[in-house]
Amino acid sequence: MTATVALPGRPAEVIERLKANPKLPLMLAGAALAAAIAVGVLWSRSPDYKVLYSNLSERDGGAVLQSLQQMNVPYKFAEGGGAVMVPAEKVHETRLRLASQGLPKSGTAGMELMDNQKFGISQFAEQVNYQRGLEGELARSIESIAAVQSARVHLAIPKPTLFVRERQKPTASIVLQLYPGRAIDEGQVAAISHLVSSSVPELTPKSISIVDQHGNLLSNTGNERMLDATQLKYVQALEQNYLKRIEAILTPIVGKDNVRAQVTADVDFSIVEHTDESYKPNQDPTRSAIRSQQTSESTQQGVTPPGGVPGALSNQPPAAAAAPVTTPQTPRAGQAPGQAGAPAAGQPGQPGQAAQPGQGAQVANATASSGPSSNRRDSTVNYELDRSVRHVQQAPGGVRRLSVAVVVNYRQQADAKGKLVAEPLPPALLAQIQNLTKEAMGFSADRGDSINVVNSPFTAEREKAAPEVPLWKQPDMIELGKTLAGYLLLALLALFVWFKVARPVLRRYTSPPLPAPEPRDETEAVLLPPDEPANPEILRLAAKYESDLALVRDAAQRDPRLVASVIKNWIANDNR
Repeated sequence: MTATVALPGRPAEVIERLKANPKLPLMLAGAALAAAIAVGVLWSRSPDYKVLYSNLSERDGGAVLQSLQQMNVPYKFAEGGGAVMVPAEKVHETRLRLASQGLPKSGTAGMELMDNQKFGISQFAEQVNYQRGLEGELARSIESIAAVQSARVHLAIPKPTLFVRERQKPTASIVLQLYPGRAIDEGQVAAISHLVSSSVPELTPKSISIVDQHGNLLSNTGNERMLDATQLKYVQALEQNYLKRIEAILTPIVGKDNVRAQVTADVDFSIVEHTDESYKPNQDPTRSAIRSQQTSESTQQGVTPPGGVPGALSNQPPAAAAAPVTTPQTPRAGQAPGQAGAPAAGQPGQPGQAAQPGQGAQVANATASSGPSSNRRDSTVNYELDRSVRHVQQAPGGVRRLSVAVVVNYRQQADAKGKLVAEPLPPALLAQIQNLTKEAMGFSADRGDSINVVNSPFTAEREKAAPEVPLWKQPDMIELGKTLAGYLLLALLALFVWFKVARPVLRRYTSPPLPAPEPRDETEAVLLPPDEPANPEILRLAAKYESDLALVRDAAQRDPRLVASVIKNWIANDNR
């Protein structure tokens, strides 16, 4: 007999050792549990890392990592290397310490550029720093929008000049970096344009160009005359409003689903400014207001006009003045005593006095005696003129013209046999429908509105009834059956694996070890002859035989059918 030596590394021997020492699996399980607890404790004590900076350039990233190493701050990279992460409790402290070193340098600089101005800096450098700071502040404000990841603002501010013809308006251009999968609407674009224009003097929203990272122009610079989405929505809403009003007023008359209407609105979106200044003549001069009045009077008396030959002889000083001789006058018949000696018209001291009747000779004599005289009177009166100034600004969105088309179905009436027959509407009812439609739409002939009401039978399209498909032929039921069949197959496979593979193995290796059977007389007589000494190999084979026999007995008790089928196979093989 050849002795078979079992190697300690074989699985069978390992399993036998586990069965012989039932405490060993418990010890291994306890050790594994202790190791898992230790790993969990160490993992829970590991610091929670948060993002310090993200999307850093290579230059700034290297400078930041070098500073972190000098500060002995642990760090690690996020997945893909897009961010630098440090322990959560050191994020704010590390950012402040890096900011004191001026890191990262690629960040947007704002008005802090004006804090460290050097003494004696030129006006040009100061203006450049101010413009850079203004651009940085605007970029920060734009980046606060949820869809914007980063922004760059470029301002073109011309130098101020005293000449009006040489003045130029400032312009701006903005580049937006949007988050992946995010978009920005027209309202946000308009908000950015007004934000920038309100921050720079004399900058209008029309002078701002906004571009995204793909090169798409987001602003409407140069396309103000084109209709945008807001105007189209306004036109559609206006047409739907007129349509609902027309159908709402005609439905009670002709019935539901018996009227169809369409409205086309011509809307004027142009902005019109009109200035009118008119002057009207004064209707009533007595009630007119005087704006200015100027009067000039000039009187000369006793002045000798120049005469003689021009030269030195005629340029002589005037002679000595002599007092005039006054002769008392006697009153005439019919003249009052107090009127005697009254001076004539045109004498000095009493200009403009009219002569009394019967004194013509005396006035002539007085004038002749008084010498030459000159009177002049100028009067200028300016009146206020009527002035009317009107400034009208027409808001966009006015309706220029409306076109309405209405189709009314025939009326269903029963004939003499009681069958429903479609008949056209009477002309009076059609006229009434047309008048109601005009009132509902606000018809205006001056505006050029048009309306067309047509009475026509509606064609009802009857859908052919599809043949009824059996329940088991419907596509939904077929898909449901396939799904259930797949789940059922998986369940059967799992049950087979459990009952045929997993369960027997678990029972075999988890069942408690059987007690060692008592040796029988026949076995001892066969394996251990009385004349020969005990052999260890024979004893091991006898123990294995008893163990296998005990397993077979246990299997026969637990699953008799399996044992019966095995015995039947043996008998069948022996009969062959």
